[in-house]
Amino acid sequence: MEAATSRSLSGDRAQRIVDAMRHSIALRGTAGSTFDHVAREAGVSRGLLHYYFGTKEKLLVEVVRRDAEVRLDLLERQLAEAKTADDFIHVLVVGLQQVVADEPDIVALSFELFTLSRRNADIAAEYTELLRGMRVHVAAVLAQKEQEGVLRLGAPPEAVADVLFSLADGLAIRMLSESDRDITPTFDAAVSAVRALVGAE
Repeated sequence: MEAATSRSLSGDRAQRIVDAMRHSIALRGTAGSTFDHVAREAGVSRGLLHYYFGTKEKLLVEVVRRDAEVRLDLLERQLAEAKTADDFIHVLVVGLQQVVADEPDIVALSFELFTLSRRNADIAAEYTELLRGMRVHVAAVLAQKEQEGVLRLGAPPEAVADVLFSLADGLAIRMLSESDRDITPTFDAAVSAVRALVGAE
């Protein structure tokens, strides 16, 4: 029988499994995080993980998906308070700096999923849908702030959202790869680019 999708798993057990995988990644990295480790920590059988998620890769997608949902919801609440374009940019910068500092393994996982998606059609479909959902979510926030007069977008909201994610991904890679380097000038350059894109004075 074909495995059910992770979204059909009951809420409490699903969250325990996802949390267990997150914890395992922080301890052992992605490669060292096995279904055996996750099942023990989540208090469920290894077979249950296989039944609902099918593969480790699909569970990894779910970890990133749920992490993105939490972070996007928080970002949306914070951006709702922005009264100027500079307020908006400040929230984005601080959010990126915090996630890279606090959960570098989860940030790295999102890049690993891209690599996996190049070799696995199922993961590619999941990853594409994840990116689309994030882009649409942030684009809706951008459109709302433009309607409020906070932003003056220099391109359609989804295009601006894509650029913001692209900048964040690039900065995150450099922050993780060169952790001892002062990246402040790079952030300043990125902020200048974003200011032009969102109509900051």
